[in-house]
Amino acid sequence: MLRWIRQQLGFDPPHQSDTRTVYVANQFPQHGHYVPQKFADNRIISSKYTVWNFVPKNLFEQFRRIANFYFLIIFLVQLMIDTPTSPVTSGLPLFFVITVTAIKQGYEDWLRHKADNEVNGAPVYVVRSGGLVQTRSKNIRVGDIVRVAKDETFPADLVFLSSDREDGTCHVTTASLDGETNLKTHCTVPETRVLQTVSSLDTLSAVIECQQPEADLYRFVGRMTVNQQSEEIVRPLRPDNLLLRGARLKNTKEIFGVAVYTGMESKMALNYKCKSQKRSAVEKSMNTFLIIYLIILLCEAVLSTILKYAWQSEEKWDEPFYNQKTEQERNSSKILKFISDFLAFLVLYNFIIPISLYVTVEMQKFLGSFFIGWDLDLYHEETDQRAQVNTSDLNEELGQVEYIFTDKTGTLTENEMQFRECSINGIKYQEINSRLVSEGMTADFLDGSRPGLTPEEELFLKAVSLCHTVQISNDQIDGYGNGSYHANGVSYQMEYYAASPDEKALVEASRRIGVSFSGINGEILEVKVFGKPERYKLLHVLEFDACRRRMSVIVESQSGDKLLFTKGAESSILPNTRSGEIEKTRLHVDEFALKGLRTLCVACRRFTPEEYQEVDRRLHGARTALQQREERLAEVFNFIETDLELLGATGVEDRLQEKVLETIEALRVAGIKIWVLTGDKHETAVSVSLSCGHFHRTMNVLELVQQKTDNDCAEQLRRLARRIRDDHVIQHGLVVDGASLSLALREHEKLFMEVCRNCSAVLCCRMAPLQKAKVVRLLKTSPEKPITLAVGDGANDVSMIQEAHVGIGIMGKEGRQAVRNSDYAIARFKYLSRLLLVHGHLYYVRIATLVQYFFYKNVCFITPQFLYQFSCLFSQQTLYDSVYLTLYNICFTSLPILIYSLFEQHIHPHVLHTKPTLYRDISKNARLAFRPFLYWTVLGFCHAFIFFFGSYILIGEDTSLMGNGQMFGNWTFGTLVFTVMVITVTLKLSLETHFWTWMNHFVTWGSIVFYVVFSLFYGGIIWPFLHTQDMYFVFVQLLSSGSAWFAIIIIVVTCLFPDVLKNVLLRHLCPTATEKAQLAETTASISCLDSMCCFSNGETACAPFGRMLERLMGRYSPTRVSRCGISLNSLCCRRFSYKLER
Repeated sequence: MLRWIRQQLGFDPPHQSDTRTVYVANQFPQHGHYVPQKFADNRIISSKYTVWNFVPKNLFEQFRRIANFYFLIIFLVQLMIDTPTSPVTSGLPLFFVITVTAIKQGYEDWLRHKADNEVNGAPVYVVRSGGLVQTRSKNIRVGDIVRVAKDETFPADLVFLSSDREDGTCHVTTASLDGETNLKTHCTVPETRVLQTVSSLDTLSAVIECQQPEADLYRFVGRMTVNQQSEEIVRPLRPDNLLLRGARLKNTKEIFGVAVYTGMESKMALNYKCKSQKRSAVEKSMNTFLIIYLIILLCEAVLSTILKYAWQSEEKWDEPFYNQKTEQERNSSKILKFISDFLAFLVLYNFIIPISLYVTVEMQKFLGSFFIGWDLDLYHEETDQRAQVNTSDLNEELGQVEYIFTDKTGTLTENEMQFRECSINGIKYQEINSRLVSEGMTADFLDGSRPGLTPEEELFLKAVSLCHTVQISNDQIDGYGNGSYHANGVSYQMEYYAASPDEKALVEASRRIGVSFSGINGEILEVKVFGKPERYKLLHVLEFDACRRRMSVIVESQSGDKLLFTKGAESSILPNTRSGEIEKTRLHVDEFALKGLRTLCVACRRFTPEEYQEVDRRLHGARTALQQREERLAEVFNFIETDLELLGATGVEDRLQEKVLETIEALRVAGIKIWVLTGDKHETAVSVSLSCGHFHRTMNVLELVQQKTDNDCAEQLRRLARRIRDDHVIQHGLVVDGASLSLALREHEKLFMEVCRNCSAVLCCRMAPLQKAKVVRLLKTSPEKPITLAVGDGANDVSMIQEAHVGIGIMGKEGRQAVRNSDYAIARFKYLSRLLLVHGHLYYVRIATLVQYFFYKNVCFITPQFLYQFSCLFSQQTLYDSVYLTLYNICFTSLPILIYSLFEQHIHPHVLHTKPTLYRDISKNARLAFRPFLYWTVLGFCHAFIFFFGSYILIGEDTSLMGNGQMFGNWTFGTLVFTVMVITVTLKLSLETHFWTWMNHFVTWGSIVFYVVFSLFYGGIIWPFLHTQDMYFVFVQLLSSGSAWFAIIIIVVTCLFPDVLKNVLLRHLCPTATEKAQLAETTASISCLDSMCCFSNGETACAPFGRMLERLMGRYSPTRVSRCGISLNSLCCRRFSYKLER
């Protein structure tokens, strides 16, 4: 019973076998003992809460935050013991923060519930009791046969049974799963292909055995046992037999499939898993500051408690005549009394911890992230793609990047392949005017008639046209060779689709030359050689994988010959060849790579009947295995792909993206080191690195390649380290290949990292996806703990994107997996410089000032409370009214810093983009280091001392400063201190503001006005629900005193004048690079490049008002405009200078 309860609660899940058995159409066996398996229903649940668990679960998550939990404890202490402040002072801000966060999260979850209900309630058709039955998607069960029509999405993961096509195929697009928009072909097993009606499907008796659900979209292992006339036929099931939930049916009227994975067990749902939470350096600093201020709070509470008992050691202060102790107080425990007093002081000073800091930071990050998507300089017009923010928690981390890890293909390059050269039987060829021209052919020969292809050339082009995964759009061509024919008798209306741009480029080049792939019908491939069709039967496809780095097809020619065609990286093809022009081809491959071309080798093998029977037997055994299928298939593939005959090699060009060279140079000047991680061969990668500026021509390029043993690798690393030490004046670049990297990371990590850190640029070639992630993790966890950024465009880049502190996805041509798993997505690599140098810089400066300012204003807030205890014998009398305590962080000082953190531009974006060196000023978390933290903290204490003692000196000794001769009381004194404080901290922020918009003006001056109006309103009415009326008419009487006005002005000026003087002196005597840029900006008029303060037509938001000022002031010509750099018409700017015309 206990075990069952634990299983139901999820603590002890029941044991599951490695496979599941699915009975098609739920036709369970009628004889024998059969226990049905329990499967998940087909409901998709992306929501986080339910009606029943929302309150407890949300509260639990919110109180896991240190600040929220801390204020909860303070609130409970105020309820349990007699404290100087009301529980409302802590409870109301806490309730506000918790409520706002809960409403936000509840609304987001309600939207998820709404979306789930739409998906789960979608109508579907299933085959039941010999007919089609309409039901809802959530009612689909494992084993149900489902009908899906054209352009509909699959409601569950279905094993493909049949379609309206005679060949049993269908086309799907998986754009919603992996972003790949190309059509993919799926096929059925031969026994179910003919079951195209509901009645025939109802007679199907079959059992599917497959693996348990897993998230890998491209892996499916299973087998189907079909009972036909008392005979059991076993067929293997592969990924192309599985139709994934979320994919869409294309170019096919309808299909039938049996549900094997439903609901949250479908591959789409399993890929919903949350990414690991990334924390920014600012958040870590913020938590450190919270701990420091918590220590300050504890020290103040302990000191106040000790001083209280030291003061009360004198009998006259222990029990004065006006405050006699009760008998219970005299007999109470001194230890309990000490603890009670300590907790009371803790409550009195608790506002030094800013509870609203978290909410303000969250709002700043969430609202600030919209500016990235709105930035027109990050918009790619050709593809109509804007920058995309997938997480707003790392905005400021964009300003702290020290290392960038980038993919090459599709990231630095366009991923648009153009066929350039090839090598066939040891002879180099180029494509000129749709002709294959060998090296050295004269121009006169090109003008003449083109002779036919040689047997070697024809075989090579047939291999290129048959060994691929290219599909032809069914809307363009149907059957064999329909369409108009042009040069060489080849149809140019065919449109190829391929997941790999390399394959598409090669097949299109072969078509132009004269050997055209015309399509596939069932198991028949058709190739046209100058219009003459040749048909091949497709026997087996040996799929590409990252370990083998090659793919193969086995076909049967019209003459009955069994042929294997293979293509792949030269490192995986050449070692397995036994004949052909191997050495010449190897030289040609190296030449292609030096030109920056992507290379592939092509080979073939002819099977004897006996050899093919052995190959077929082994492949069938491996494909039908349920256990270790991948390992067994890899072993069989390696057995087949040996003794190859080398046919030649290809070279395709992938041109660089626009402004890659300028972007890399700008990032390097900004102090960011760039590592290129690519799967290309050594020579190709080096050539592209030189062309894109990653490696300079004057750079000393070091190599760690082709290392075979640990000892060789270690010795080479030592030699490289010595060379770097000897030639420390020049810049060094390092080239590492995948095999050598594996050896270096095995036992020589420190030595390898020492070499890498002293290199300006590092290039890693022949890298597997997991190796990319290992390199990022190695650097990320090094002793220096640098901030890393990974950028890529393909599925093979996902691991390093998730591993880095910040992941950037490129919206390229290799699908959307990188974009979906990234933190930010951009259309082109060139936008990375603006994203880091402008947005990253501004976000970091904004949030760093926000955090420091929050702690500063709370030190200003609470320190006078602490100082006041010296004047009231540590009796825990509060200096401020409870309403002021409650509203200080929520209303009076919250909006100015929020608006500042959204719109501040201490330097114009154009200047930040054109002067990358400014990025160095904020690197290594410079704005939140100990020195600026200490400055803001000490400044807060200094201002607090001036608030308290300035008020005390100016009015504390005078007993008749009121207009009516009344004395100043403690509430009047506290209100004066509070008034000075609100004005000073608000004006202090205005001194830090460089970029003024109308919103800055509104919230800055509006906050002060709101405080005055609220105080007049609050103190001008007798509130019946308050048990005391301490503040009645206090603020009015304070403002009626001329001395109070004089004190406010003197204290505010005394606080802020040293700040102004310091800034002026430092700016002129020893300006920083940032201040020099600001000075240069003010002396040169900069046109407005920032869309934040301008409309689309270039006119500013305040232009009409500016024209009115122009008429009032007469004619003028502005000589300079500071900060925003736009016309006088805009009120976004802080300062203007005019020259009157005479």
